[in-house]
Amino acid sequence: MGRQVIQLNSRLIRFIQNQKIFFVATAMEEGRVNLSPKGLDSLRVVDKRSVLWLNLTGSGNETAIHLQNTNRITLMFCAFEGDPMILRLYGRAISHKKGTEFWQKNISLFPNIAGSRQLVDVDIEKVQISCGMGVPLMEFKEERQSLIDWAEKQGEKGLEKYWKRKNSKSIDGHPDTFD
Repeated sequence: MGRQVIQLNSRLIRFIQNQKIFFVATAMEEGRVNLSPKGLDSLRVVDKRSVLWLNLTGSGNETAIHLQNTNRITLMFCAFEGDPMILRLYGRAISHKKGTEFWQKNISLFPNIAGSRQLVDVDIEKVQISCGMGVPLMEFKEERQSLIDWAEKQGEKGLEKYWKRKNSKSIDGHPDTFD
């Protein structure tokens, strides 16, 4: 099962900061579990009990819609280089849309990335550390620029139209009710 603690320490914070990819999982009380890989420079450790994640425009909006219903979230980090480790952050989260007071207060922690749509504020309730010996060793080549290029091409108005057309319902048909 691994070792469980209630907060991050300096070693775990450094581990998170060195990762090029992490995974986010959310679910409503019924329906599908959403699990998505995340990259780019989109995660900040705020303190030992909280992280902020900059959610970028994607093909869906599952995380934000799920968090409106039940605020459970899990973030997972895997060591693909160096010593093996899997780190899971279990907690509760709130999604703050672009332009809200929370957004305005915290967006400066991140680079300006086209397609940014929400800040997800995660309150860590439990941290689990496991061996990760079954995770393959992989060499990082580079970040993909495709998502940013696509979002820049859309422009703000194009992104807003896309969000209404493609991101207003979950795959289970639940509406985005946050205004």
